[in-house]
Amino acid sequence: MKIAVPRETKADEPRIPLIPGDVGKLVKMGAEVVVEAGVGATVGLADSEYTDAGATVGGDYAATIQGADMVLRLNTPNADEIAGLTAGMIHVSHLDPFFNQPLVEQMAHGNVKTICMELIPRTTLAQKMDALSSQASLAGYAAVVLAADRLSKGFPMMMTPAGTLSPSRAFIVGAGVAGLQAIATAKRMGARVEAFDTRPVVAEQVQSLGAKFVKIDIGDTGQTEGGYAKQLTPEQIAMQQKGMAKICAYSDVIVSTAKVFGRKPPLIITEEMVAGMSAGSVIVDMAASEHGGNVAGTKLNEEIVTDNGVHIVGYDNLPGTVALHASQMYSSNLMNFIQHFWDEEAKELKLDTEDEIMAGALVTNDGAVTSEMLQKAYAGN
Repeated sequence: MKIAVPRETKADEPRIPLIPGDVGKLVKMGAEVVVEAGVGATVGLADSEYTDAGATVGGDYAATIQGADMVLRLNTPNADEIAGLTAGMIHVSHLDPFFNQPLVEQMAHGNVKTICMELIPRTTLAQKMDALSSQASLAGYAAVVLAADRLSKGFPMMMTPAGTLSPSRAFIVGAGVAGLQAIATAKRMGARVEAFDTRPVVAEQVQSLGAKFVKIDIGDTGQTEGGYAKQLTPEQIAMQQKGMAKICAYSDVIVSTAKVFGRKPPLIITEEMVAGMSAGSVIVDMAASEHGGNVAGTKLNEEIVTDNGVHIVGYDNLPGTVALHASQMYSSNLMNFIQHFWDEEAKELKLDTEDEIMAGALVTNDGAVTSEMLQKAYAGN
């Protein structure tokens, strides 16, 4: 099986799909690997490291994917890149499929077999393939480091001859993968940390990291079978905002993590809540995207300062700030996926749709959109 790894073309994307160590594993499994020249340059990996691992180096995108059976990417390909794929190819990448219907349908019409990394099921077996979680964990870490850099205070309490400095107060909204890593990072840096989540079941996890779990009564809540927070009603969101307002007012740092895959992020922190915060406070909106964010006033990929001096950061690629580690984790996710479905005798990836992981992640096959979830979503458009 010939596996192609082209360069990422999304603007300001330093992460890469595959590192040389995993190329070596693929070659040992019997795969032929071709990487586009400069594929690892953004994280300091030379082409020679890929050739040493057993890969060959292609010229441009077209030359790299020519004759390939499978293409490995990190980000969603654009329409021109999809047009270069040939029928029967397997394409693996993030897709943001609920907001990219035309691209998904273009892949289906081109008879491309498309695997969407965001739709890897959240099961114990699939955990090592879960790219959403691996990248979210690093994003949670990066968000707190970024906030600490922007804040004009130190995080830890310091007792000095000149006096005692109180610890900064951090409020983490959402205790999923990103939120828990943000909590752990803020605690390690010495902040006093509070956290809120609509799922009471995560309170123990928050407390185990040394943070205080904030209880706000918003009625019946819980989580989906996949472990995500259930969507709140407008009334519940209003109750949540009211309960959070006082905490926001005395927090030095807020990290909001409520990014819901496939839906617009909910607005959680209103203009009034931001207006009640002190000058110099920092909010990192991890849900910032072209579809909105959790914080009123967030601007995608910008940092703004409000009239009352609150700093709001809205970067959508926080894992990219620690690009080498993010690439290592994503590459490992890909490798674990491939190894799970690798046919050792045929030396190729087997599209076993009887397996729940493949059934969940394979979104186009045999010229059609095969994901029932996407079929329902697209039918409503």
